[in-house]
Amino acid sequence: MQIAVLTFDGFNELDSFVAAAILNRMKPQGWAAHITAPNETVTSMNGVTVQRQRPLEFAAEADAVLIGSGIRTREIAADAAMLAQIRLDPARQMIGAQCSGTLLLAKLGLIGDLPACTDLTTRPWVVEAGVRVIDSPFVAHGNIATAGGCLSAPYLAGWMIARGGSMTEAEAALHYVAPVGEKADYVARARAVIAPFVPDAVTA
Repeated sequence: MQIAVLTFDGFNELDSFVAAAILNRMKPQGWAAHITAPNETVTSMNGVTVQRQRPLEFAAEADAVLIGSGIRTREIAADAAMLAQIRLDPARQMIGAQCSGTLLLAKLGLIGDLPACTDLTTRPWVVEAGVRVIDSPFVAHGNIATAGGCLSAPYLAGWMIARGGSMTEAEAALHYVAPVGEKADYVARARAVIAPFVPDAVTA
């Protein structure tokens, strides 16, 4: 499973890095999550500059795509040339978006009238784009998932692992990153959030 973690200038480190780190717990199974950006380097909202691992075009060939948020998402959403470079196929790919990443999904026409999640700051812009926003950390419809809040990244990663692998593997990945002394409770909560959106979840 090759995953593109779309990361633009002004990105939120928690979105891109947390999701990528959890998904890369599946490396022994042949998975790889790549920081995917339009430029060779990308700088976060807090001034952290990193080198991309894949160009933006990689999103079209990836098996799954995650779109994180950032302080420049509204600019990107209004940039027709940039949006034209993001070619996604929900019939073939699992696609997830977090916080203002949901706005990009809306602008790409991938949400339609489905209910979606986003963060409180982005909510008015997503509503303005014609999307019905619900007060929930995570929701999925087939191959499309959205999440709201910086720390909802594990839900997106867990959902992808449960869908592309198994619920047992998702729980193991989340267990690894969960706080010591809270691991069982953390995994149980995460499973309760994502399991309704993983039909016939494989538990082994």
